[in-house]
Order: sequence, then C-alpha cells, then structure tokens
Amino acid sequence: MPLEIVQLEVGLLQNFNELIADSSTGECAVVDPAFEVDRLLAAARERKWRVTTVLVTHTHPDHVDGVDELCAATGAVVRVGAGEAARVRAVAPAARVVPVADGERIAIGSDGVTALSTPGHTVDGMSYLGDGFVITGDTLFIGGCGRTDFPGGHAPTLWRSLQKLAALPDETRIYPGHDYGPTPPSTVAWERTTNPYLLCPSESAFITLRTGTRPPRPTRGPR
Repeated sequence: MPLEIVQLEVGLLQNFNELIADSSTGECAVVDPAFEVDRLLAAARERKWRVTTVLVTHTHPDHVDGVDELCAATGAVVRVGAGEAARVRAVAPAARVVPVADGERIAIGSDGVTALSTPGHTVDGMSYLGDGFVITGDTLFIGGCGRTDFPGGHAPTLWRSLQKLAALPDETRIYPGHDYGPTPPSTVAWERTTNPYLLCPSESAFITLRTGTRPPRPTRGPR
C-alpha cells in the first residue's frame, strides 16, 4: 500500500508541512515542524497515526522551531543532513537526532522515503523521495526556487541540486516548503517546462537569474 500524504499550510510564512504515513501500520513522519505543532499532532491523531519520525529538509528557523515540541510529545527521531544536525540539536536538545546521508532509505512503517542531498539553499539541505512524490523544502518551489543569499547559500550548488530534481520521472509530484506558487503540489514535468529556474540553459544563466549578478569569469590557468 502506498504512503499517504496530508499537506497542511501553517503559520504566517505560508509554510507547508506534510504528514507521510503508512496507514497499514499507522506510523507517520512529519516534515519540517515549526509552527502550529498542536495542529499537526491533531491531524495525526484524527487519522490514528503515530508520529515516529521528523524529516528536516533544512534548518532555517521557520522549518525547525517546532521540532522540540513535537519530539517531546511523540518521542520521534529526527532525520537531517549531517552538516545541519548541530542546529537541530541546539533547538531541540532532548530530541534524538540521527544524521541522514544521500541515498539513505528512511523507513516509515513497512514503506519509506529516500533522502536526496539537495544543498544550495543551505549547506546540507535534503529532499525526500517516495513512490511518486518528492518533498523539496525550500530547494524547489512551484514556479521558483530557494534563495542563496542566506548564510550557507550557494547558487552553483543550488543549480546542481535543481538539475538532480529535474531528472526525476515526469509524473513525480512535488511538495515544496511554502505555498508560493499557483498550486500547492505540482509535478516534475510541469516545473521542467514552466519554472524559469529550471528553464535556464546553463549554470551561468541560472546564477544571473537567481542572484541578479553575472558569475565571475573563470581564472585562467597556466598555459
């Protein structure tokens, strides 16, 4: 049985949180809890799901500030990129934090998701790929992509992460971290053909669009 996904919009920043559950076992993962944790827990209780995992896409405050509260209520294990695990431990010191690596399978009941390393918005951002869907956090939005002017942001790295997501099957549903687009979910095919950041023909064109500046000329090596 495929995983079930419930998407909720919470907070003043139009955050999306996903509850991803194996309904046959009742085990559930919550993505990026920061606001309205009581509402996320209520949504799980209504469906008789048990929150066992927190999936963190990246550690900006609007994606992790509710981790401590949620873990205290559920005992859930937090999975996050190793390069950002210290930040989660700082905001949720009592939580069990287990770093996740690119390509690692994370069980949710009898099914699960696969971690995809997608840095560039932050130093060790992760997306989470399931059967027919991908959770992209602030790496890829509907019709947009994450900023690179925050600490840890890097436009060339984000370009490579976006190319990785764009290579997923056309029908893959995209669940981003914020409700910034015309529709809540989208598909890889739709983004590949309409998203201006995925339509960039080159890394340099992407950097110009994303940052508003031209990339530096490469340093000429010795002849």
